[in-house]
Amino acid sequence: MQLLLVEDDPTMQATLHRALTRRGMEVTAVGDGRAALSQWAARQPDAVILDLTLPGLDGLQVLQQARTRGLRTPVLILTARGTVGDRVMGLNAGADDYLPKPFDLDELEARLRALVRRSADPNANAAPLAPSNVQIGAIRYDKSSGALYLNGEVMELTPRELALMHALLAQPGHAVTKERLYELVFPGQLDVQYEAIEVVVYRLRKKLTGTGLTLMTLRGLGYLLRTDT
Repeated sequence: MQLLLVEDDPTMQATLHRALTRRGMEVTAVGDGRAALSQWAARQPDAVILDLTLPGLDGLQVLQQARTRGLRTPVLILTARGTVGDRVMGLNAGADDYLPKPFDLDELEARLRALVRRSADPNANAAPLAPSNVQIGAIRYDKSSGALYLNGEVMELTPRELALMHALLAQPGHAVTKERLYELVFPGQLDVQYEAIEVVVYRLRKKLTGTGLTLMTLRGLGYLLRTDT
């Protein structure tokens, strides 16, 4: 798979380039919008990973201009701007998928491969789809956007709290180890202390009060999200 990675943060760009290359992908990385458009048109990659916050042209402008030029490459937006409004704007501009930071590399790879498969096989979407919405207590989880709704209103969560919820909802009814949560909530951030995950858990636990969900600590096992009975 040939990828165009558009990311202006040098550390994040290097980390992603190294990780995706190790997974057998050919990655071309650029750090600004104009270079992204130039590389996109010249190389015609299989997929584009596009950050929104870029110098020169921002990610949405890059995407809009690419689509105007007839570049139909699947695009996955990868950004810290993870509000529902940002996602809607990105999808309306022509993005095919959206993954907020922080993220899990396994999920990123799975989404990229799914985008490329759908692009190569126009009939791929004809297969039965799993439900895109999951109701847990008073919370509705929209799998397609990653958004969480409480009684119909978008929950105001920080990116790390949202990443923690995604990790817990990925294995409903099962405890997730502290080590695994740390990897998903602070990916590649070696300067963050291990105990920082406990702070995120504490803040999320407070926000879940009254939602019908409880974030439990299971000694020796990790954390479990369960419905109140």
